[in-house]
Amino acid sequence: MNVHVGAAATPEEAEAIAKSLAEHLGVDVDVHVGDHEEPAASASPPEIEYPLDDDFGPTDREHDLRAEIDDILQGGPEKYRDRLPEQGKLFVRDRLDLWFGGEGGTRGAGDASAAEGDPAGVHFEDGKFAAFDDWHPKAPDRDGDESEETSDRLPGDGLLTGAAEFEGRDVHFMANDFTVKAGSMAAKGVEKFLRMQQRALKTGNPVLYLMDSSGGRIDQQSGFFANREGIGKYYYNHSMLSGAVPQICVLYGPCIAGAAYTPVFADFTVMVEGMSAMAIASPRMVKMVTGEEIEMADLGGPRVHAEESGSADLVARDEEHARELVADLIGYLPDKAGEKPPQRETKPPKYSPEGIDELIPASPNRPYDVRDLLDRIADAESVFELKEGYGGEILTAFCRIDGRPVGVVANDPAVRSGAIFPDAAEKAAEFIWTCDAYEIPLLYLCDTPGFMAGSQVEKDAILEKGKKMIYATSSATVPKQTVVVRKAYGAGIYAMGGPAYDPESVIGLPSGEIAIMGPEAAINAVYARKLAEIDDPEERAETEARLREEYREEIDIHRMASEVVIDEIVPPSTLREELAARFAFYEDVEKGLPDKKHGTVL
Repeated sequence: MNVHVGAAATPEEAEAIAKSLAEHLGVDVDVHVGDHEEPAASASPPEIEYPLDDDFGPTDREHDLRAEIDDILQGGPEKYRDRLPEQGKLFVRDRLDLWFGGEGGTRGAGDASAAEGDPAGVHFEDGKFAAFDDWHPKAPDRDGDESEETSDRLPGDGLLTGAAEFEGRDVHFMANDFTVKAGSMAAKGVEKFLRMQQRALKTGNPVLYLMDSSGGRIDQQSGFFANREGIGKYYYNHSMLSGAVPQICVLYGPCIAGAAYTPVFADFTVMVEGMSAMAIASPRMVKMVTGEEIEMADLGGPRVHAEESGSADLVARDEEHARELVADLIGYLPDKAGEKPPQRETKPPKYSPEGIDELIPASPNRPYDVRDLLDRIADAESVFELKEGYGGEILTAFCRIDGRPVGVVANDPAVRSGAIFPDAAEKAAEFIWTCDAYEIPLLYLCDTPGFMAGSQVEKDAILEKGKKMIYATSSATVPKQTVVVRKAYGAGIYAMGGPAYDPESVIGLPSGEIAIMGPEAAINAVYARKLAEIDDPEERAETEARLREEYREEIDIHRMASEVVIDEIVPPSTLREELAARFAFYEDVEKGLPDKKHGTVL
């Protein structure tokens, strides 16, 4: 607590005020004299001294309770715990210790909760005694003899929920206990899950879902499946939390049926190699319904969802790596909607911006890796790519520019020449939508021949998914900066935040071109007949080359700047500082949307 007193106060008076207030209010007090920033005196509340003759202490009743808690902390039957190492898994409470047991924790070794087995960073757990009467016939003997273990142990009803400190941030968490009925969901656990979500709506703190669940407990489904406050409410609450607070899900096992919806509703989903999977039905159910025989990994393993469905944002090597990924990820996100994402100290980029111009080929058809460009723009070690194996023609990543978190949507000419296919369009739309929800500014790096054409992409809904990308770009109200790196052809410039889409700036590099289509396609479309009439092959080639160069002069970035289509052409070596200045200037820009309930596109 800071207290300011008049400039005439003496050091002795400041000290007396600090001691008096600290003792009276029970808080630390700093007293500042006049306008001085440094306190003239500080004081802490006195330690409580209990009377020496107070011989009261815990009774047998408390000892019994502690014994019951110790029993609950052991989880399900021991035989199931013994199998976890073979599966490469941690016991759920060891997992919580990995996530929250670091030096950032708030509890000391002498704290009662720490003694009961909570990791240092767990503030508290709710519902340890859920389903207690259903499985615990009597408390363990105070002499140390344990009650007889049964295979029907249901500690916490197989689900742990509570609040913790993670990387300096207060979060809500849930974690399935796979030793209890394979982490399945039943009435009491469902109630705990729902309470945790509802509290997150009130506190505005992020939610971590540490999932390892086989789905609903079929033999105990009465009272929680179709009820108003049953499993179905999970996904209602997920929908209400979506865009309100970050929801991050890590999968530690096969999450089937109802359990598979939590990861796809989350803002970000992490799968663990060789361990996790998610699917609408198990392989056994798939065989029964369709006759198809398939292994779990092929049905819904990490590769499937990272490369084919796009449902996995990140794939971790193991449990420790999963935590590392989420620790990096949460550093780009605010606690809740309406807050600015956290900034860090600026770092110079990994590679010098001086090399940007040489990196970008003069020919619009020659490839280069856009990550190399990003490494010359973003702060070093700050590029955090999502859905790397899905829709690779577009890179979606968080990075920092001058310490400020930025969401990057970049065409990658090294993949399918940077043409936008349906998967990439959908991936970009979802990323843009998420960045906009959490106040993360957007940077578009445009180098694309436009949306892909052909019968297969039409079947794959290129128009429908392209529409979603354009809609997300149109509706995002965060600051947006667009860079025309090289080619910006067709509707690609629309989806990539072009001049018509209310970006704060559109800047070009000298390699940039903006056109309805590229030179080759344009010349073929306009002059095909004329060229066909030229019999001499050499003359035809010379004419075609001349027409192509004339066309490129029309679409050159200098012409676009001359006609004020774009805002500025910048020397490539200054691109990073140009973007840093523009993001800083437009940090608090206010942009609105038409007064309506919502759009109909997403």
